[in-house]
Amino acid sequence: MKTKNIAILTLAVILMASCQPKADAGNGFEIKRGVNVSHWLSQSQARGEARANHIREQDFARIKEMGFDHVRIPIDEVQFWDESGNRLPEAWQLLTNALEWCGKYNLRAIVDLHTLRSHNFVLREGEKNALYEDQAELQKLIDMWAQLSAELKRFPVSMVAYEFMNEPVAEDPEQWNQVVEKVHAALRKLEPKRKLVIGSNMWQGVGTFKDLRVPAGDKNIILSFHYYSPMLITHYHASWADVGRYNGKLNYPGKLVTQEEYDNAPEQVQKILRDNDCLSEWNRERMKNDMADAIRMTKDLGLQLFCGEWGAYQRTPRDMAYAWMKDMISIFDECDIAWTVWCYDADFGFWDQRTQDYKDRQMYEILTSGKALEK
Repeated sequence: MKTKNIAILTLAVILMASCQPKADAGNGFEIKRGVNVSHWLSQSQARGEARANHIREQDFARIKEMGFDHVRIPIDEVQFWDESGNRLPEAWQLLTNALEWCGKYNLRAIVDLHTLRSHNFVLREGEKNALYEDQAELQKLIDMWAQLSAELKRFPVSMVAYEFMNEPVAEDPEQWNQVVEKVHAALRKLEPKRKLVIGSNMWQGVGTFKDLRVPAGDKNIILSFHYYSPMLITHYHASWADVGRYNGKLNYPGKLVTQEEYDNAPEQVQKILRDNDCLSEWNRERMKNDMADAIRMTKDLGLQLFCGEWGAYQRTPRDMAYAWMKDMISIFDECDIAWTVWCYDADFGFWDQRTQDYKDRQMYEILTSGKALEK
C-alpha cells in the first residue's frame, strides 16, 4: 500500500509540474495550430477583382487539408469603412465569404481588427495614436465592433472569435487597460458567450503581461501575445526594421553575432546589435523563459494562451529559420500554447499564390510536425 501511495504521489507531482493545463474550451471554440491569412483584407492596396482573387475558397480548403485547424483574418478599418464611417460593402462580403468557407471546411476563425485610423502599431517619429487620447475615437472603435457583431453573430461561437485590436502601443499600460475594459463590456452586452482575444500592450509583447488587467470572471477570453524574438533572426534583411541593416553572418542557437562580426560592423549597426541583444545567447530555454509571465497568468486564470503572430522573414538563412521555428513549435506543444504563424503566403509565408505551390515546403513540414488539435 505504501508503494502504491508513493506512485500516486509521484504521478500527481508530474502532472502539477506540467507547463500549462489545458484551458476550459468554454463555448467550444478550440484551437491549436493555424495561419494568418494576411495582406488580403489588411495591409494591402488591392481592391476589386485583384483583392477578391487573392484569397478564394480553395485556399480555405487547402489550409484545412494541410492540417491547420484555424485561421486568423486581419482586417483594416480603411477596407471596411470610408472616412465618413460608411460601410464599404465589397470587403464585408469577402469577410462573410471567408467565414462561410471556414464553416464549410471545419476551420475556426479569429477576426482581427488589425489597424485603425486612430491606431497603428507602426508610428512615424512624433506621431501618436489618437485612440488613447480621444474618447470619441474609443467610442468609434466600440461602434465598429457593434457593426461587426451585428453581421457576424450568426456564426456559431464555437467557430468564430473576435480580436478587437491588434498590437496595442500605449505609452501608459493603463491606457490600454481602459480600452480593454470598455470594448469588452460593450461586446459582452451584445454577445455574452463569444470568445474574445485580448493582447498585451506594446505590440503584444510577452514582457507586458504583468501590466494587463484581464476582465474578471470571464472564461470566454483568450490571452494573446506575438513573438518575433530575436528580431535579428526573424527580420534578417527586412527593409522596414532596424535590424535589417545588419548583413553579416548569423548564428542560432547561441550568440547571434560573433565579436568579430560585431567589431567589423559600422558604428550605427553596432548600436542596433546592442539594442537588440544580439551578442548574448539565444536558445529554446531563453525563449520559453520570455513567455513565463504569460504562461503563469493564463494558468492562474484558467484561460487559453495564444501566440497570434510568429514567423521568420523569407531572407533569413533557412537553417537558422528552421532551427528557430522547431524550438518555437516545441515550446508551444510543451506549454499548450495555440498559435497562428505569420503567414500563409507573402514574405513570411510557405505558400506561393502565383505558382499555386509551396514556396517553402520544409517550413510547412516543421509547422505541422507538432501536436494537432485533440479531437
